[in-house]
Parts: sequence; C-alpha cells; structure tokens
Amino acid sequence: MARGKITKRSVDSLIAKASEGFLWDSSLKGFGAKRSKSGALAYILQFRMGGREAKTRRYTIGHHGSPWTPTTARIEAERLSLLIAQGIDPVEVEQQRRREAVDLAFSNYADRFTDSCTGKGWRVLVERSFRLHAKPVLGSRPLPKITRADVVAVFDRMPREQAANKRNVFAVLRRMFRWAVSRGDLEQSPMEGMETPPPVKARDCWLSDEELGRIWHHTYETHRCFGPIVRLLILTGQRREEVASLKWEELDRGEQLWSLPGDRAKNGESNRIPLAELAIKVLDEVAGGSDWPEKGRVFTTSSGGRFSGYDKGKKKIDHLLVADGGALIAPWRLHDLRRTLATGFQRLGVRFEVTEAILNHISGARSGVAGIYQRHDWKSEKREAMELWNEHIETLLQS
Repeated sequence: MARGKITKRSVDSLIAKASEGFLWDSSLKGFGAKRSKSGALAYILQFRMGGREAKTRRYTIGHHGSPWTPTTARIEAERLSLLIAQGIDPVEVEQQRRREAVDLAFSNYADRFTDSCTGKGWRVLVERSFRLHAKPVLGSRPLPKITRADVVAVFDRMPREQAANKRNVFAVLRRMFRWAVSRGDLEQSPMEGMETPPPVKARDCWLSDEELGRIWHHTYETHRCFGPIVRLLILTGQRREEVASLKWEELDRGEQLWSLPGDRAKNGESNRIPLAELAIKVLDEVAGGSDWPEKGRVFTTSSGGRFSGYDKGKKKIDHLLVADGGALIAPWRLHDLRRTLATGFQRLGVRFEVTEAILNHISGARSGVAGIYQRHDWKSEKREAMELWNEHIETLLQS
C-alpha cells in the first residue's frame, strides 16, 4: 500500500502508472487518491463511524480535475474529517443531498403527487396549479428547504383578482405537503398554521341583452382570434380556455357538434355541445369558408402559437364600450358571458338539468346519488336550448 504526501507531483506519478492503485496521504488519516484501470483518478476519504469495530467506509470526494486538485481535495477531506469526529456520516449526508436535489426537488415531487391524484377534475386542478403558479416560484427547491415564506411568495405572485383561484392553489399545496409528511419525506408541512385564504363572494354579474349586443358588435374591432373567441363564449357558454384551445378535430360541421374531450375540460368530464347557426358562422369565418381543416388549433397567433392576449383584448372592448355612447357597463369579465347564457336559458324556460348539461357542471342535478343514476345525456334538449339561444342572440343583434 503506497503512502506519501498527496501533492501534484505524486498525483501525476500515480496517473502515469499503467495499473490501478492507491496512494494514501502520510499526514491526513484516511485521505487518499485512487487510480482506476482507465487512468482516471479520484480523491477519496476512508473512515469508520463508531470505532474499530465499525465497518470501514469510503467516500468519494471527486475526480481529479477542476475543481478537485490535491490542495482542494485535502481541504475537503479535512472538513469531512471534522464532521466524522462529530458523529456525522458524510456518505449519508451526500445521499440525502442527492435525494433532495432529485427526488425531493419540488418540481419533481409535484409531478409525483399529480400522478397519485385520482379524479379527473382534481387532477386537472392540481396540474394547472403547479404549472402556472407553484413551479415558477418554487422551481427545484428541495422540499425540506421550503419555508412558509416561500409558500407565501407563491400567493403574492398571483394577481389580486384571482382570489378564488388562490384558495384552489392553497388546497393543492396543503394536500401535497401533507402527503409528503404521511410518506415520511417531510417532517412538517411549511403550511402548518397558515390560514386558508378567505372565501370569495359568489359573483352575480350577468349582462343585459343591450350590453351583450354591444359587446358582440365590438368584438369585430379586436384581435382576429379574440373576437371569434368572445362570440363563441357568448353562443356556447363554455369556459374561456376550452374555447381558446379549441381544435378542429373536435368539431363536426355536418353534425353541428363540438365534442370537448375530458382532458381539456376543467372538471375532466367530456361534453358534447350543439352548435347553432351563429356558432357555425363564426367558425366558417375563422376557417375562411365552410370547408374546415381536419386538425390543428382553431385559434393561433401569426407565429403559430397559442393565443393568450385576453387582457389586451378585454381592455380594447372596454374602451370601445366607453366610446360608443351607450350606457356605462358595470365591471365585467369574460366568465360573466357564461353566467349570462345560464341566466338567458332561465328566461327562455330551459330546464335546469339541461343548462347544467350544456355548461358541463357536475353539481346540482348531476351530483351525488342523482348523478350516478341519472345518465340521460339530454342530447335533443341541449340542441333545442342552443337553437332557442341562437334565435335570442339573432333578435338582440337586430335591435
């Protein structure tokens, strides 16, 4: 067993040898250099935890080359020797560090938690909450290193108007940290003791026929994607992201039907939305005729990307509403168009169950025991309701 001072000269000599071997430092116990058959050299520290009876263990400091030189490797070996003297096993410390850097990195752990989730609606909410709000802030930070202040930063980054969504993200993060505790991956949740964001009072805003007509007309003066999106929101009552991410393969012009797949629906449930005459006309305008593409996004930017200019488009319509000489409209948002359709259905005498089916709500008549045994799809009733709404919109546009 070769012994000597580990220096640049002795290391170069060891590397030059044609066979594998060790060089143990003569001044620092356990510190050594190992040459493999391939000629690679690594700095190591050999030690025991618990006296002579304990098994000899070996820790690899690193391979020769930046940043590891005989000098830096010696400094690291001295640091590790002090830890060992305090009863700290550097092998276990390194294993924990690597585990935190990979398995317990927030981004990776969030993906594992998402995979464990059952129920399409919950899983969609979890994935969306992580992707849009938590990952951009927490990134790959190890779970054990995440503090309450880090979690608070997630909510501070969210727009003030997303008060309801903050409750959703709070619920997702709290569930994930509790899951980590139950699995033994975390000692205590950083959200322990945090107050749940206050509930948001349900909005009761819906638009009058006059206001809806003015908005419809102004959509033609906005972005070529935003205008048709708003008109389809008015006509179908579906959610903003579901309309904006619409694909041609989901549409059947002959059947006048939009088949929304579950993986695109907010609640994870597929839906079949009848398309009346005005909706067909909007899509014809986007397609440039009645021959619709077989696949691809309906709404794309000039660069082929996904449309995301909702805020700019909404501000443009608000500006036009102020300038058109009509009565002032109370603050409203795109989601109010969905509520307006539901209110319009009520005025037109559409059954509540049919409204729920069109809006793809898993609540009311479609929840609980009733939802299990009530499997009627309301196909013909949905078609009739959409035709009534189409006639109503046509009438108000002519007034």
